[in-house]
Amino acid sequence: MTEGKENHKLLEVKDLRVSFFTPAGEVKAVDGISYDLDYGEVMGVVGESGSGKSQEAYSIMGLLQSPGKVIGGSITFEGQDVLKFSKEEMTAFRGSKVAMIFQNPMTCLNPVYTVGNQLVEALRAHNKTISKEDAQKRAMEMMEMVGINNVEKRMKQYPHEFSGGMRQRVMIAMGLICHPQLLIADEPTTALDVTIQAQILELMKDLQKKTRMGIIFITHNLGVVADICDKVSVMYAGKIVEQGPVDDIFYRAAHPYTLGLLRSMPRVDAENYERLIPIEGTPVDMLNPPEGCPFAPRCEHCMKICLKKMPPYVEIGGNHRSACWLRVLERLNGKNQDKEGNADGNQ
Repeated sequence: MTEGKENHKLLEVKDLRVSFFTPAGEVKAVDGISYDLDYGEVMGVVGESGSGKSQEAYSIMGLLQSPGKVIGGSITFEGQDVLKFSKEEMTAFRGSKVAMIFQNPMTCLNPVYTVGNQLVEALRAHNKTISKEDAQKRAMEMMEMVGINNVEKRMKQYPHEFSGGMRQRVMIAMGLICHPQLLIADEPTTALDVTIQAQILELMKDLQKKTRMGIIFITHNLGVVADICDKVSVMYAGKIVEQGPVDDIFYRAAHPYTLGLLRSMPRVDAENYERLIPIEGTPVDMLNPPEGCPFAPRCEHCMKICLKKMPPYVEIGGNHRSACWLRVLERLNGKNQDKEGNADGNQ
């Protein structure tokens, strides 16, 4: 590791709040989330549509669309406050330090330019000193690295001449061409069929091992998370309701929402007559969120306090924490039992 890296994490997000100020009122898209990411670590951000996963990523990239605004908290990248960057610093930061892959490559690739031209321009936009020949050589190397064959021919082709999986590979090559330290992948495999999805995930795992970059992988697919991530943040209605190492989330899930997501996921080892159990109810109206836990109206364990007050995080073990009143009560009951046991022992 180079000097200075051990002093701080690659990325630290603390109490981040993002709101959209609409004519109908304020929508708290991201409501006080915190996490950190180390060099070479892959974090999955899981949650249904509208949970704030993408808005949190756009905040890091400085790509929030109006009327969205970061209204609180901090984003620190290698010790630097990203939210204080000037426009020029943000442009330099985007691409060279952090890159993003989007869900639909067709909306990001320009249909009237060749793929080679777009890769070369992406590199030269951030590296002003590189010659056109060197940039072309680097673009071809990147295309080979992401598993595209016959690169000389492919460089001269247009986006419509590539299949969906190949276009996504081009997007990954474009994201990685400036060797960023952090890659944000916003549902990059959703539009692809399952075999191509597996290839893209395998490719990302290989590239991550080679380059030691950190990855934030945004998805609503828990199967993808199991395959690629080291740790997981589960988001619901703008809040992180559970956070922990990937094994803890899958085998020791502590929040009813996480358990609901796991129950609604098809399993390879399930008996053929086992039915998937959907999460009852509808997602939160973000204009009128509940006072307490956002998941309370849909939760089978809902208590009175859940509707009135947001629960604090309870540490469940080794970096695994959950915001649920059930866990708070368990903790209190455990302490009370300990006290009673000690009192019995002292008698």
